[in-house]
Amino acid sequence: MGNARNIAFWVVLFLLILALFNLFSGGQSSMSSRQISYSEFVEQVEGGEVSSVTLDGERVLFRGEDGNNYVTIRPDGTDITDRLLANDIQVNAKPQEQSGFTTILMTFLPFLLLIGVWIYFMNRMQGGGRGGAMGFGKSRAKLLTEKHGRVTFDDVAGIDEAKEELEEIVEFLRNPQKFSRLGGKIPKGALLVGPPGTGKTLLARAIAGEAGVPFFTISGSDFVEMFVGVGASRVRDMFEQAKKNAPCIVFIDEIDAVGRSRGVGYGGGNDEREQTLNQLLVEMDGFEANEGIIIVAATNRPDVLDPALLRPGRFDRQVQVPNPDIKGREKILGVHARKVPLGPNVDLRIIARGTPGFSGADLANLVNEAALMAARVGRRFVTMEDFENAKDKVMMGSERRSMVMSEDEKKLTAYHEAGHAIVGLNVPQHDPIHKATIIPRGRALGLVLSLPERDQLSVTYTKYKSKITMAMGGRVAEELIFGKENVTSGAASDIQQITKIARAMVTQFGMSDRLGFIDYANEQHSYLGSYQSAANASPETQEAIDEEVRRIVDEGYEAAKRILTEKIDDLHRLAQGLLEYETLTGDEITRVISGEPLNRGDDDGDSPSKGNRPSITAIPKTKSRPKPGDGGLEPEPSV
Repeated sequence: MGNARNIAFWVVLFLLILALFNLFSGGQSSMSSRQISYSEFVEQVEGGEVSSVTLDGERVLFRGEDGNNYVTIRPDGTDITDRLLANDIQVNAKPQEQSGFTTILMTFLPFLLLIGVWIYFMNRMQGGGRGGAMGFGKSRAKLLTEKHGRVTFDDVAGIDEAKEELEEIVEFLRNPQKFSRLGGKIPKGALLVGPPGTGKTLLARAIAGEAGVPFFTISGSDFVEMFVGVGASRVRDMFEQAKKNAPCIVFIDEIDAVGRSRGVGYGGGNDEREQTLNQLLVEMDGFEANEGIIIVAATNRPDVLDPALLRPGRFDRQVQVPNPDIKGREKILGVHARKVPLGPNVDLRIIARGTPGFSGADLANLVNEAALMAARVGRRFVTMEDFENAKDKVMMGSERRSMVMSEDEKKLTAYHEAGHAIVGLNVPQHDPIHKATIIPRGRALGLVLSLPERDQLSVTYTKYKSKITMAMGGRVAEELIFGKENVTSGAASDIQQITKIARAMVTQFGMSDRLGFIDYANEQHSYLGSYQSAANASPETQEAIDEEVRRIVDEGYEAAKRILTEKIDDLHRLAQGLLEYETLTGDEITRVISGEPLNRGDDDGDSPSKGNRPSITAIPKTKSRPKPGDGGLEPEPSV
């Protein structure tokens, strides 16, 4: 459609230029000829001053002895051909111009083309809204039908509580008498709240598939324009369409684009976004009742929404759509694995247990990556190995086996990661070690991945201290083995992460006896995110915060140093195991530390001594060691 419009535009433009060229070229030819009276023309003919004549209808064109072009109009009914031939004058004739409709068309064609081009550009400037050039203030809501791909509640898993609340709304639409006879009223709005990727839009599509009523979908950003009043006009038009199709559902995705709190920022109460929000508030619950219209909206930032938008009577229900737990993840994996042929060894519960914190979108991506990996090696079904490799790729990044590293760098990386693992195995509370590798992944030269045994709802003081101690294990291992003068920038991400944890413990979680139970972070909706300095605190308090953060970090450093000093033999054994096998699972790490053989089935074929592993060319350090702050030797551990 877009290509056809572009072709039509260029065709119209070409015709316009051609018509204007013909118009002006004809006018210029007439203007370049001097007009004389018919009697003067006859005198020149009789005097032999004319050599050739061109007859163009009533016009007579000829060139005089002075070299100028002349034109005259012969009287109606006068035939001068015989007179010209009698004086040996060459006579030429042009076909007479068409008259009637063709003349009128050629006269007004340039103006029609100009009007058409103007309408076309106005329509493009206004975004091609509904109604053509006059549809600037029309709603852009789309009516979703089964042709767009029907989704039902069977396609939604892992968020049972949210699904139950929305199933009740569907039941309202199907059988309103069931509730109205007891005095119940249909909810006017439902706000879906949750992190990105948890299935808010999918839930809305499921409502549309289950309810069997008209379903309008629109984004919050579609209301906002640079011209004041356009958004409000679109809101009015959207509700007019909804009233004509009631009962119906209107889904507004990312409503925070238009529903932010009023009176914040520039423009006061007269800017476009706030006027749009005002109109939305009135339409949802004003003097006129919009019976049979249910507004479903989705956002991952409910804290920035205007309070008037969240009151009962507008969004009556706030449906929480959190990240799924282990049971929910297993159900979601089952939904996405329907179209994937699974091998006999695939256990979705094991995969769900190893993916804590994954959202529905993350799990869909995991299944897709596993299918791609199986197809890449030519398998006819997806195996458990493919899922494990896909999980490592999603959580740790793609392997970069082609990255060249010197033997010294491999050794330093092995001791760095072994330091993390040894400390993690010997701190009071820490998640079990899932995998350790010295194969570069993403921005990291190596990493140690820890996974919790179950979903965590809260974190203790001891566990935060254990996380800090484990994160310091890499730097301490470098110091013990290579000396302080040879430590690298590999611990940059570790230092960054433990600083965030320690500062959050002091300023947000009340885990410092010196500062007490006061929130110094001034953060409204950030959990261990970007830290904002305690601007309202006194300089003495800020100094105390820095001292407490330093104390917590130093305690973690000393604890890591004590553990690695006591377990120095374990450190050497694990580092040698990483140098030999490059990647070790949690069970293999335990066996390597205890001195047991791994008995891998591929040892004979994949042992480094056999030469089957990718070769690594030695190059200077500066070409493979990341810069400080670029990820270091380990990605930031999740908190």
